[in-house]
Amino acid sequence: MARPREFDTDVAVEQAMGLFWRQGYHATPVPRLTELLGIGSGSLYAAFGSKDGLYAQALKRYCDDLVEALDRDIRAGSDIRTALRGMLIAMVTTDAVDRERGCLLVNATTERAAHDGTAEQARATMTAMESVLTAALHRARVRGELSSEQSPVELARFLITFIQGLRVMGQARVDRPFLESAVTGALKALD
Repeated sequence: MARPREFDTDVAVEQAMGLFWRQGYHATPVPRLTELLGIGSGSLYAAFGSKDGLYAQALKRYCDDLVEALDRDIRAGSDIRTALRGMLIAMVTTDAVDRERGCLLVNATTERAAHDGTAEQARATMTAMESVLTAALHRARVRGELSSEQSPVELARFLITFIQGLRVMGQARVDRPFLESAVTGALKALD
C-alpha cells in the first residue's frame, strides 16, 4: 500500500516556482529543490515524475496567473488606453524592483526554447493572452475607443510582442524613463 504524501503539492509547486524564477531551470539542482521543499528526492519524483515535471507545473501556474492578471488588469481601466497604460507601467515598476527575476515566461522561453513542453506552454500562454487582449480591444472598438479600421487581433499581437520586449528590456536594466516613453509610443498604435 502506498504511503500518503507528507507535503502539499500546491505549496511545493509555488515554492519551486520561486526558485526556478530566481535561478532558472538549469541552475536549480534537485538537491536544492528537495532542501527547499523539505522532502526527499523520492517524494519529488513520486509527486512530479521528475525535476522537469515539477518545472512544467510551476511554469503552468505562473502562466495561468499571468493570463488571469492580464484579464483583471485590462478590465480595471475606464477605457482601453487607461487600462493598458496602468498595466504596462505596473510591469515596468515590478521589473525595476526585482531586476534579477524578471518574467518567468521570458526566462523559460529563452533558457529552454528547444524544450518542447516549455515551447508549447509559451505558445499556449501567448494564445491565451491574445484572446484576452483581442476581446478587450474588440469591446473598446464597440465603445468607440478604437477606429473601426483597426484590427483587434493585430493590435493584440503587437501588444503581446511589446509586453515581452518590455520585460526583456527591464531585465537589461534599461532606465525607467526610457521604458515609460516606450509605453507611451506603443499606446499610440491605438490611435
